[in-house]
Amino acid sequence: MLANPESVILVTGGTGLVGSAIKHVIKTCQDPRFGALPNEKWVYATSKDADLSDRTATLALFERIHPTHVIHLAAMVGGLFRNMKYQSDFLRLNLLINDNVLHAAHTYGVKKVVSCLSTCIFPDKTTYPIDETMIHSGPPHDSNYGYAYAKRLIDVQNRAYNQQYGCQFTSVIPTNIFGPNDNFDLEDSHVIPGLLHKCYLAKQSGQDLIVSGTGLPLRQFIYSHDLAKLFIWTLREYDSIVPIILSVPESAEISIRDIVTHLTKSMGFTGNVRWDKTKADGQYRKTASNKKLAELLPGFEFTPFEEALDATVKWFLENYETARK
Repeated sequence: MLANPESVILVTGGTGLVGSAIKHVIKTCQDPRFGALPNEKWVYATSKDADLSDRTATLALFERIHPTHVIHLAAMVGGLFRNMKYQSDFLRLNLLINDNVLHAAHTYGVKKVVSCLSTCIFPDKTTYPIDETMIHSGPPHDSNYGYAYAKRLIDVQNRAYNQQYGCQFTSVIPTNIFGPNDNFDLEDSHVIPGLLHKCYLAKQSGQDLIVSGTGLPLRQFIYSHDLAKLFIWTLREYDSIVPIILSVPESAEISIRDIVTHLTKSMGFTGNVRWDKTKADGQYRKTASNKKLAELLPGFEFTPFEEALDATVKWFLENYETARK
C-alpha cells in the first residue's frame, strides 16, 4: 500500500474511458485492495486543466496539484483508420505528452508514475503469446507505428529516469479496453464502441449492419472496471519498473465476428449483418500472456465478457445523448 501519510494521486486523462473507470472503482469498490483509502486524495485532470503537449502548462499543473503519485493515461488515441492516416501526429503529440508528464514528475519529486502502454507496441512479426520481454524485439505493425513507437519510448524513458535518478516510473500494457464512457465515434473509435454505435444506428434505421473487414482477427478484451482495479493495484503494490501486461487469459481471446454476434444479441438487433471485406482487418492477432499478473495477483476475477458487454450497451443506451460519439 502507499506509505505516505497523505498521497495525492494525479490521473491524467481523468475523464476518459480508463480514468472514469478508476474514479468509479475508487468511489464504489468495497474491497480495500481497490477502493478508496483514507490517506489518498485523487485528482482527475482533463485537457481543460492543462495542455500536456505544452511543457509550461504541464509544469504549472504539477505546481498546482503537487502530486505524490501519477497514473498517466492522457494520450492522442484513435481507431485503426485514424492511426493509418495520421502517423506523424500520433507519434509527435504522444512523444510530447509523455515527455512532459515524466519530466514534470521528476521535477516535482513524484514518488511513482504508472503510465499506460498498449499491446500495439509489440512486434508485428513475433511468436505468441507475447509477453513483457518482447516489447522491443522488432518493428510494430505498419498500421499504427507512430503511436506504437511513442508508447514504446515510455518504457525507455522509465528505465533512463530510474538509472539516472532512481525514479520509480513504470508502465502497464492493457489489451483492448471497453466499457462505459468510451469514445463511440464511428470514425475514430476502437472496435467495440464503434461496432456498438453502428449496431444502434442500424437498428434505429432498419438498415443492414455493415462491418469492416472479415471478422476473423482475434483480440483479448478487458472491461474498463476490471482494468481500473488493476491500475490501482499496480500503483499501490507493483514495485518493478518493468512493464506488466494487464489482460484477461489467453483462453478469453475472441474473434471480431463473435463480438458482433454477442453485440447484436445484446442490442436486440435482428437485421442483416454484412462484412465489407474491402476494408483492412489490421493485425490478425496480438495474443498476450497474463502469466506475470496471475502470479502476482492470484485469484483476480475478471468480469465475464458477455456481462461486461451488456453493461456497456446498457450504459450507452442510457447515456446516448451525452456519450462521446
